[in-house]
Amino acid sequence: MNAQTANLINAVVLISMGAWGYFGSITPSPTALIPVFIGVILIVFNNGIKYDNKVIAHIAVVLTLLILVALVKPLTGRIDAGDNLGIARIGLMMATSSIAMVMFIKSFRDARKARQARENS
Repeated sequence: MNAQTANLINAVVLISMGAWGYFGSITPSPTALIPVFIGVILIVFNNGIKYDNKVIAHIAVVLTLLILVALVKPLTGRIDAGDNLGIARIGLMMATSSIAMVMFIKSFRDARKARQARENS
């Protein structure tokens, strides 16, 4: 898996799970749509990531990290409420965001190594 694929999977999961959390709630909160908006932005950025646009990739990493951190509070709320389905939804969003972060970091390291190898040649 590469960073672009991990980003796309993460974006789709954020959109689908965030929308499910919002529309499946009896009393929906607008904050439940934050992952949806972040997911849409990540999908828009996916082509730039595919073609190694550094600026877009770094913005995508920051957004991924922000959503990963932002999901901690909703997760603790769902744990306190004993909402197993909510825990699973948020846990899935956090898992895909974590995987995307790892793939971004690996991609950045590989690009740095390739650049250094070209400079040393």
